[in-house]
Amino acid sequence: MALKATIYKAELQLADMDRNHYADLALTIARHPSETDERMMVRVLMYALYAQDGIALAKGLSDVDEPEIWVKDMTGAIRLWIDIGQPDESRLRKACGRAEQVVVVCHSGSCEIWWKQVEGRLARLRNLTVLRLPARTAQALAALAERTMRLQCLVQDGAISLSTDASVVEVALESLKIAAA
Repeated sequence: MALKATIYKAELQLADMDRNHYADLALTIARHPSETDERMMVRVLMYALYAQDGIALAKGLSDVDEPEIWVKDMTGAIRLWIDIGQPDESRLRKACGRAEQVVVVCHSGSCEIWWKQVEGRLARLRNLTVLRLPARTAQALAALAERTMRLQCLVQDGAISLSTDASVVEVALESLKIAAA
């Protein structure tokens, strides 16, 4: 018998002063049985950082043809595709062909090895951005995970923090590749 996803709920207060975007977001997160707290919380962080009209948590691990997060316009066209982890080159090429912008955030200790292996082959993907989240930060984000969460995300002058009433995690994303404008 297949294991079912575990449902998490998050009330997320977003204050992104850099984009002048403020919102109270209610997230229902279906955590795949093979997904770790780290990965799930990185999804929550990326949702907050890219929050806009049309953003949605997609099937991700449950469907190889969907990202973790996407933004679709009213016609169904994919404006933004966000993947988490170390996707293979073919998945990224396919994503770049389907979406206006693609963002990958790598959060494990082996991120540098993965990036060195694929960097040259991905250089021509003009709509691809690759970010690295230090493994220590991902672990700190995992400590915030609860079945019912009240989170605050603050973005100001490039500084990012995700917090609960009890603790704060300062987030520093490193840009490995920036999409062409």
